[in-house]
Parts: sequence; structure tokens; C-alpha cells
Amino acid sequence: MDEALLRSLTPSVLGVLVRRGADFAAAEDAVQEALVEAVRRWPAERPRDPKGWLVTVAWRKFLDATRSDAARRRREELVEQEPEPGPAAAVDDTLRLYFLCAHPSLTPSSAVALTLRAVGGLTTRQIARAYLVPEATMAQRISRAKRTVSAVRFDQPGDVATVLRVLYLVFNEGYSGDVDLAAEAIRLTRQLAAVIDHPEVAGLLALMLLHHARRAGRTAADGSLVPLAEQDRGRWDTGLVAEGIAILQAALVRDRLGEFQAQAAIAALHADALTAEETDWVQIVEWYDELVRLTGSPVVRLNRAVAVGEADGPRAGLAALAELDDTLPRYAAAAAYLHERAGDAATAARLYAEAALKAPNLAERDHLTRQASRINAGLRRR
Repeated sequence: MDEALLRSLTPSVLGVLVRRGADFAAAEDAVQEALVEAVRRWPAERPRDPKGWLVTVAWRKFLDATRSDAARRRREELVEQEPEPGPAAAVDDTLRLYFLCAHPSLTPSSAVALTLRAVGGLTTRQIARAYLVPEATMAQRISRAKRTVSAVRFDQPGDVATVLRVLYLVFNEGYSGDVDLAAEAIRLTRQLAAVIDHPEVAGLLALMLLHHARRAGRTAADGSLVPLAEQDRGRWDTGLVAEGIAILQAALVRDRLGEFQAQAAIAALHADALTAEETDWVQIVEWYDELVRLTGSPVVRLNRAVAVGEADGPRAGLAALAELDDTLPRYAAAAAYLHERAGDAATAARLYAEAALKAPNLAERDHLTRQASRINAGLRRR
């Protein structure tokens, strides 16, 4: 069974039903039923026009469900409007579905789940496994999201920034369960880039590709994290690096700088350095200055402080860090690193241990704990 084909056709089939007048929730249910029917029947007899077949079956599933409704008059109108089976119109509704799934009335978690279901074509079970929650919990989340957007009309332009934020959230989930969400986010962002010409869409795609290119070097054989400076750059995917840089350069020349383009520029400078020592930290600080201007984000300021520590020395980095709130996520880890580079091993060990207690995941906690243990062992040998 060609699951990739089914997933690629899902958004366009769903879009056809919505344009015909089906509300989003009912249309999405009908498409899922059609996909199940395809899985059952296609291995024995694959249709010549897979999309047209799915549209026909999904529309009939929708009508069957509608006929059981209380609104008799509307049901009869829809039945009379049923088109003859045949090739589906070549209309791409992907962008419309992106804006629908990233509607501002949805919470970020609901928007991500609905995007993976409606645009990504993943099953509820796959999404639940990826997020490590029970399937029933994810089903309720998706059902609530579908109900929320069912009455949404598209008479106003959608918010590209919200769509990109949802895709970025998907990418940052990385890999868990049987779905590689980082790869899925790249696939969906490529899809979005094909239907909308926007420099920030290109910037996000470039950022994803450049980060994903380093994936193989991020963990050791035992599963432990490997810091960027210690990664084997021979394991990085040079093809993805080259593609990401080319996409970024094409976006930057349009002179409409945005947050994702600036982040991608920083990632490109890391990827372009043959060794950690050759990293152009001065230029990275300049890009962080642009990011601060664009976002005002305290987390960006935190990352900038670390970059300042690399460009101008650890004392300068600690001075920049001192201007920030010490309750920021990963503040203690950044401070520990800069104190270690400044030669204050005792403070660094204490801060690494403190950062480990606040780590957002097991891999990061183990890495920070090992850093604290390494420094403490050195202190004991003195």
C-alpha cells in the first residue's frame, strides 16, 4: 500500500469536500473513511485516478452521514448536487487547509494535532504515539479542534505567521513513536512553500533543513547528547546543508527579513564552518542582534549572550547574561558553560547540577549531570 501517496492526496481531497459545502469536521471524517476504504481495496485493484476515486468515495461517505441528520431539506439538496464520478478538478486547497488548521481560536497543541491529521494525513493513533499520549486523548483533542473550526469562513486572508509557528512546533517535537515529526514538518513545509511565495516560508524551510542536516551528529552511540562544538561534522548531511543555504540566500536577497530567515542565517554559519574553531561568532552575534530587534525574545537574548561569550570572551558573555532574568529556561546551563570557560570550575559544576534539575527532557538532564560530574571529578583531583 502506497501510504505516501494517500498522505499526499489527503489535503486536496479534504479541500474538495469543504469547497462543495461540507463542514470541516464532517468532511475530515468522510476523508478518513475513504482512506480506510482505499487501504482495503487498492492492493487488489488500484484506480487509474487515485485522487478522483478518493473524492468520489469521500463525498459519498459524507452524504451517507448527512442523510442520517435531522436537516432533511439540506440533505436532499446535497444529494441532488452530487457530481458524476470522474477526474477531480486540479485545484490545490493545501494553503486553505493550513490556515484553517492554524486558526487563532485553537491552542497550539490542538493546531499541531489538526495539521498533522488534516494536512499531514497521519492517523489519530500515529499522532498519539508521536506525542506519547493515549489515542483516546488525542482523538478528543482533534474532535474539539474540528468542532472549533467547522464554522470558520475564509473571506479574509490567513495568517502566515501562525501557520509557520505551528509547523515550527511540529519540527521541534523531533522524533518519538513511529512518526518522525521533524521529517514530517519538513515535508509539510516543502508543501507549503510550493503553494505560497513568501520569504519567511523559505526561511523556515531553510532553518529546518540546516538543523536536520546535523541530526546524525547530535547523539553518540549510547544515545547521549553531543554538544555542537564536539560533533563529528563528517556525519552532517552536506546535501541538506547545501539545499538549506541555497533556499536561504534566495530568500535574503528579497530584503524582507523575518525571524526564521535570521535563525536560518545563524544555522548556516554553524554549518559552513569546517571546524568549531572556524565558526564566525562575530557574524553570529550580529544575526542575534537582528533577531532581538525582530522578536525582543528573552530566549534569543540568552542565546546571544552565549554567542557573545564565544566572540568576545566568557566574561563579556556573563555580563550580557547578567542583564537577563535567571529564571529563563536553560539560563543555568548557559551560565555554567560560560563560568567553566572563564575558569570558575566550582561555580560551573554547581550551575550544571542546578540546570540538570530543570532540564526539559531526560537526554538533556543526563548530559548536564555528566558535565557537573566531570568538573567535580577534576576539582577532587586537585
